Amino acid sequence: MKTFVYIDHFKGDVQPASWEALGLAKSFGTAVALVFGTGVDEVAKAAVEFGADEVLVADDASLADYRAETYASTLSALASSQSPNLILLPSTARTRELAAMAAVDLNTGVLTDLIGLEANGDSFVATRPIYEGKLMEKTVCSGKPVMATIRGRAFPKPERAAGKSGTITKVAAAGEAKSSVEGYSASESAVNLGDAGIIVSGGRGVSNNPALTPPAGMDEKQAEVWRAQQGFALVTELAQLLGGAVGASRAAVDGGYIPYSHQVGQTGKVVAPDLYIANGISGAIQHLVGMRNAKVIVAINKDADAPIFKQARYGVVGDLFQILPALTEAMKKKLGK
Repeated sequence: MKTFVYIDHFKGDVQPASWEALGLAKSFGTAVALVFGTGVDEVAKAAVEFGADEVLVADDASLADYRAETYASTLSALASSQSPNLILLPSTARTRELAAMAAVDLNTGVLTDLIGLEANGDSFVATRPIYEGKLMEKTVCSGKPVMATIRGRAFPKPERAAGKSGTITKVAAAGEAKSSVEGYSASESAVNLGDAGIIVSGGRGVSNNPALTPPAGMDEKQAEVWRAQQGFALVTELAQLLGGAVGASRAAVDGGYIPYSHQVGQTGKVVAPDLYIANGISGAIQHLVGMRNAKVIVAINKDADAPIFKQARYGVVGDLFQILPALTEAMKKKLGK
């Protein structure tokens, strides 16, 4: 059984879920990695080291920047000529668009955001969450090849065998782009929530520190945001100490405390870290949908009846402005920092 695995990267920086997809592909048989772009030799080499049996490299000026037209045409052309049984992609904004366009070309369908996939003869049975994660659905795709995107951190990442050699084959790009990319700008420098093994999050409660006196001249809303920013400074300090990312509830984002890129939940990022520390987050269902798959959840909240405690393995009832600094100091001693 042959599986194509699309290696999603931005200028050589690979989405870790690509390697998870490669590991999943190996469990079904032959895994062929697809690497598109320019100057992608190092990405192709890494694909071999992570277990690809073969790497198909489309290194062409038309693929220098991600544009759905050329990427989808190239993927479709390769699938048409080599007839894989399955095409796997990590779930990202780019790959959801890419998979949809390629599926139209190949007259097949797309199974999205999978957390499980099993071979059943010449077909595949996929598992994915539905109804805000309250239920798990098993489904199949009747089209061929089967195309699927997988949720990050839902499958194990294979070990990298540094220095391993393998077959790397150059292939042609296909299609013509109707658009051009003029440039990029980074929104912020931070650990990606979807990839983070540790996430420390804050909710509306980070703004409720009565001991803080805002600068003179602020109105009530400005004072609230200022207090919240001081609260998120505590959240950020612990996250950086642990090498993790900073998350937030929708209430915190809607309150203007922190940018949307940090939002965890139904309308934000769905995450599955090894450790999730929730500070001042009540635990609305929209937030729980985004983080309930964390391996260990720690909740800090002064409301003993907060719904978040039903999801947490460890819960601390108390003032986060006292507990969080104490926890940070304890971790500094534990880590020798």
